Amino acid sequence: MSRRVSELEHHLKNQLLIRGSRKLVLTDAGRDYVASCRRILEDICEAERNTSGEYRAPQGELVSSAPVSLSRTHILPILVSFLSVYPDIRMQLSQTDRAVNLLEENVDLAVRLGSLPESSFIAIRVGLIRRVLCASPQYLEARGTPRAPEDLVEHDCIACEATNSPDWNFRKAGADYQ
Repeated sequence: MSRRVSELEHHLKNQLLIRGSRKLVLTDAGRDYVASCRRILEDICEAERNTSGEYRAPQGELVSSAPVSLSRTHILPILVSFLSVYPDIRMQLSQTDRAVNLLEENVDLAVRLGSLPESSFIAIRVGLIRRVLCASPQYLEARGTPRAPEDLVEHDCIACEATNSPDWNFRKAGADYQ
């Protein structure tokens, strides 16, 4: 190490260290040189961070899709919070219950209800939905009140398209049946 410092002093034509028998002390020129080198190294680190995007705030357009039934009550409050943290992002939300083709329709993010069909996309479950079976008093008066799932065979079914399930599905004793 001592040889390298001597070579540097020779190159700079200036003494950087005062060498004593027990310690080394920086000269004024040595202190200035070390400070300058530290600034240069910090600038290089900063340039690398900027170039790699480490400090860059997210920006651009984010196209998302969500079911109509979830958009107003669940998705929009989350998007408002997200946009307050990342104001340089322009958000476009498509509210639709149909399954959008993410690639063809240039959608970056989709929230969907139900199971993900086989695909190469990455899905993360963010919650569970409990289905509720209900009928109006007028319907029950006209068609009768079912007492068991089997009684529903003769009843009309209105299902939300977003759940990907137009049929009534029940589970009894661990077995699925319709």
